[in-house]
Amino acid sequence: MRFATGVERWEPAVPRIWGSGKVLLAAALLFLLSIVAPIFAQAPHPSAGSGQVFDGAKAYEYAREFAAIGPRWPTGPGHLKAEEFLRAHFLHDQREEDTFTADTPIGPVPMRNFIIRYQGTKPGAIVLATHYETNYPLRNIGFVGANDGASTTGLLMAIADRLRAETANGKKLDGYSVWLVFFDGEEAIQTWSQTDSTYGSRHLAAKWGRDGTLGHVKAFMLADMIGDKDLDIQRETNSTGWLIDLVAQAAKKFNDQRYFFQTDMAVEDDHLAFVARGVPSIDVIDLDYGPNNSYHHTAQDTMDKISAHSLTIDGDVFMETIKLIDQR
Repeated sequence: MRFATGVERWEPAVPRIWGSGKVLLAAALLFLLSIVAPIFAQAPHPSAGSGQVFDGAKAYEYAREFAAIGPRWPTGPGHLKAEEFLRAHFLHDQREEDTFTADTPIGPVPMRNFIIRYQGTKPGAIVLATHYETNYPLRNIGFVGANDGASTTGLLMAIADRLRAETANGKKLDGYSVWLVFFDGEEAIQTWSQTDSTYGSRHLAAKWGRDGTLGHVKAFMLADMIGDKDLDIQRETNSTGWLIDLVAQAAKKFNDQRYFFQTDMAVEDDHLAFVARGVPSIDVIDLDYGPNNSYHHTAQDTMDKISAHSLTIDGDVFMETIKLIDQR
């Protein structure tokens, strides 16, 4: 608008030629800035070290495909489709399907965690996790969990693409192994409580505690509801302090501090079973979804509410945090 106004009022009278030249130069610069600034604002930033850029657009596409399955509540037909989707995507990776039967308010329910492993050169593993199912009590409203389940499933799938490329032809990651876990049964079957929620994570943490696997886990990072266009990741107060600090350091590297840790909040989530067993853990969560959290657990949790830009930020910060953990 300022550029247009300057042109309309410019008069080429001789006494004003020099002044008008300044006006034109300033106007031209403003015009160029109006074009270039949005490009820089929207352009993905480079990932640290590798010179690569995390593919948030691909993560978004994976999330869109996953949400298109529809509701994925346990015992429902969409859940079986979600299992097959993950199985097909990780067909050629080191995949474990951790099956168990959960004791729920509606009786025994078969559940299935997916664990994907990429080997590193250092002993020990970093676990990145999400849940993939949708809420059983919302099974009749068409709840697809685009942000709540699908966005972070897409995020981990895109992270897997990077890890798969880095371990091609028998190579190993330069650092700890990275394990991706897709939890079943995070949502309550009836009403949220310590016994009616987080079925998959409680099962796996107990299993790994019994067989000694937990002793190899250097850090556990949970991603939950962080595809939100209006990204606002809280500092989850049950999480491990040094992991919070590393995530903040990673965000600062990309000048993304404004999206992280502006507020504090305690959240009951899939990380708590690992926290309780002494595993350094963090819940990277945005539990402020829509005006007054009005999209959370509603049919409004749809793909138009999430963005590739947010998933790019998430992916950059997760990949950088892995490197920072490797360097400890």
